[in-house]
Amino acid sequence: MTASTRHGDFIIAIVGPCASGKSALARGLAERGIRARQVVQEHSFVPEMWQIITQPDLLVYLETSFQTCSQRKNLNWRQRDYDEQLLRLAHAKENCDLLIQTDGQSEANVLEEVLSSLPFNPRPSS
Repeated sequence: MTASTRHGDFIIAIVGPCASGKSALARGLAERGIRARQVVQEHSFVPEMWQIITQPDLLVYLETSFQTCSQRKNLNWRQRDYDEQLLRLAHAKENCDLLIQTDGQSEANVLEEVLSSLPFNPRPSS
């Protein structure tokens, strides 16, 4: 996490495999006026893409099992496709500030975990 603690200047990057909850988390943060970007690192061969395009103050890694990802979006993929995504996400996982296991968690619980880790008091936007 970098030193930026002003709410308006703070940027969160969100990474994780397909269907891990990146969109829902970004939406919840945006509703509170917090800048968040979903980084599709799982589709990139550039290990540090998350750094290049966001330069985040906080990197959130959403960890989700193959089974959960497959069920959430009814994905028609194989274990090896998921494993490839994990390889592409390895650098981000090693460098994340916050790792959240999302299997069995609600969107609200994941959002609350991120909000409670922020170095400022987030307010819901009106």
